[in-house]
Amino acid sequence: MLTLTDIAEEPLVLTSRLRLRDGSQAVLRPLVHADAERLAGFLEGLSPESRRLSTFDGYDLAAARELCDAIARYDKLRLVLEDESSAHIVGLFELSLALTAGDIARYRAAGIHLTEQTDCRFGPTLADAYQGSGVGSLVLPLVMEAVRQFGRTRVILWGGVLAGNARALRFYEKNGFQLVGPFTGPDDTPSLDMILPLDCA
Repeated sequence: MLTLTDIAEEPLVLTSRLRLRDGSQAVLRPLVHADAERLAGFLEGLSPESRRLSTFDGYDLAAARELCDAIARYDKLRLVLEDESSAHIVGLFELSLALTAGDIARYRAAGIHLTEQTDCRFGPTLADAYQGSGVGSLVLPLVMEAVRQFGRTRVILWGGVLAGNARALRFYEKNGFQLVGPFTGPDDTPSLDMILPLDCA
């Protein structure tokens, strides 16, 4: 079974090349310390709408450095999607191997018992130009294979999904996520919990 330390020491263990639907090549790989400036470019380039739907603490070089400095220090794995021709980061896929008390309580109320031995949280963010292009569906199986290598068997959405985000809901449902139930997110936003059992993925 993989550990975050294993990945920090040898990122190639979770590195994959893929051909996007437009024929371009991309690499999915773990975030590394040297990515701070390119990650800042990715964060700074996100539209106000994409920022509204994301969970980052900031969208500048300081925020990017904070994410890079956190590699293997906490419970999170961050994978970046890099356009091979430009070397620009065009996606960030976050996994948290820890669960929040709020997640555990909401899912328990729905009859699902989460544990840190079997479950993890997932949050994807794509550059605006890549949204709705099928990139997420190409990357998701690779991310889920990483989850399996950590010994986890189910994935929940990090912070849920906004109930009004029809495109995201279609994406998750198409890729096997099951609706668990509604909840009220930060700022009283109607949100939905969803879970993906990996034996169905």
